[in-house]
Amino acid sequence: LTHGNLVANAWQLYHWAGRRTAEDTLLAVLPFFHSYGLTTCALAGTAMQATIVMHHRFQVGKVLDLFAQHRPTIFPAVPAMLVALNDRLREGSGHVVRGLEMCISGGAGLPADVAAEFSHHSGAVVVEGYGLSEAGPVTHAGPLDGTARPGTIGLPLPDTLARVVDIEDRSRTLPPGETGQLLVRGPQVMAGYLDASEATDEVLVDGWLATGDIASCDEDGFFTIVDRLKDLIITSGFNVYPLEVEAVLREHPAVADAAVVGVPDPVRGERVKAFLTLVPGADYDEPTLQDFLTHRLSRHKRPRDIEVVDGDLPRNFLGKVLRRELREC
Repeated sequence: LTHGNLVANAWQLYHWAGRRTAEDTLLAVLPFFHSYGLTTCALAGTAMQATIVMHHRFQVGKVLDLFAQHRPTIFPAVPAMLVALNDRLREGSGHVVRGLEMCISGGAGLPADVAAEFSHHSGAVVVEGYGLSEAGPVTHAGPLDGTARPGTIGLPLPDTLARVVDIEDRSRTLPPGETGQLLVRGPQVMAGYLDASEATDEVLVDGWLATGDIASCDEDGFFTIVDRLKDLIITSGFNVYPLEVEAVLREHPAVADAAVVGVPDPVRGERVKAFLTLVPGADYDEPTLQDFLTHRLSRHKRPRDIEVVDGDLPRNFLGKVLRRELREC
């Protein structure tokens, strides 16, 4: 990323946010060593001339203290932060976050119920954004005018182009509703990987960056992320998207969290394996869960292996499941 890429992305966020002013206060608890925190907090906050309140890491109690003390109007976050805040705010301290005006969540998919609950507590517009380090990182975000569509990553930022192409043939742009790889182009897209021209040429062609994410776009230009291309499971010739299976697993009342990976299978190539954490005290048995899945997923999408995990699933600081660690289990 060049300095120009980062500055461009900051100004794109400034215009997307409706040209906020020096009257705004931005609460920054995302790490600045990651492009998401650096750009959305430090750089975009500076472009807005906002007061930036910084804390070195996310701690629910400390963050709520900062809300009470500084009354921020802008809060860039990740879903795991909003989940933790909702848990605490449910206890009756929702007034602490009132006055917040906008929250953009990135780093991982934002469940619609999590966004709705945090919006209820705070009164803020809560939208999902999307990006990757190679693009500044933000390329998409939900509109702030009340037209955001839960479950989507919104629209491309100003001066950003995006299209969905055939996974096998990037030259073929797919029509609305079809699923393929997301490509993006704009002033925030990197110049290339350092000292890695071959790797650069694999993902960057004529200014279009291959994101490695599977997506679709509707008739109105709203984009939805389906999954990571590298996480796609191919079993007996069928494509299985882990995020879809995980969402269904989480609907079961005994399942607190779920992660799905593909593991080698001598007959099918890969088979679907699920890792679960359970709701404390919940009544769980695998046959009942499989029956639950039978009515909600096609046969090839249903996990053939299910492993219950003690504690939490492995995640990085952005809340993304570390699937590689699970594959190695």
